Amino acid sequence: MLLDDAIIVLARPAEPGNIGAVCRAMMNMGLSRLRIVPDRDIPLTHGVEETIRARAVHAGGVWNAAEIFPTLEQAVADIPLVIGTTRRTGRRRKAHSQSAAEAAAYLKRHPGRAAIVFGNERTGLDDGELRCCNLAAHIPANPAFPSLNLSHAVQIFCYELRMAICGADGARTGRRLVPLAQEETALLVRSIQDALGGAGFYRQPGREEQGLFLRDIFARAALTKREGEYLAGLFAKAVRLERKRSAAGEPRGKS
Repeated sequence: MLLDDAIIVLARPAEPGNIGAVCRAMMNMGLSRLRIVPDRDIPLTHGVEETIRARAVHAGGVWNAAEIFPTLEQAVADIPLVIGTTRRTGRRRKAHSQSAAEAAAYLKRHPGRAAIVFGNERTGLDDGELRCCNLAAHIPANPAFPSLNLSHAVQIFCYELRMAICGADGARTGRRLVPLAQEETALLVRSIQDALGGAGFYRQPGREEQGLFLRDIFARAALTKREGEYLAGLFAKAVRLERKRSAAGEPRGKS
């Protein structure tokens, strides 16, 4: 992964000044790709933009290039790996969370683009937003006072990412692989589940949960388009062979 592959996503930011401060934090660490899912109650009007630019100082270029999306799902649809930042755990949230440094070390080995998603300043990422993410990450802060300002949290993640990828000096270069985007991974999962469903695999509830499980595993594996097609073909072939055996009355496992 290169620094240019890292995309910062802000979900429902409440304070326009924080958006400007995030732009500055990103530029400090050499990141430039920002996506925003605006809060419906805070439209990005002219007055709001003035506040953003004032806080961005000399990082206005990051704001100029920022992309705006109506939903988080749309904001990350074309990104292969999505990491949601959160300090909360629970039954409907990720079972495991990496520290910012661990997430950065993981991303260094990831061969393609990835997004780090930050939630609303007051509520963070809600359960639905975190379900759009493949991994969870956090900043190991004081348990008695764990909440950080949005731009401070972005700064820490960007710093850890820069140190992991570039070290104290220089920049990392290398051959770039192109993993499946989220929407492509979703199509792969659907094709596998459709093949399994046609063989009677989903006679009990659980298809949706399995779909999320497969999506997150495939995202972490950074499958390329060719690898995804090969994997889908394996499942389809296995189902066809099982159907032929069943039609011929052969026992399972017979070669």
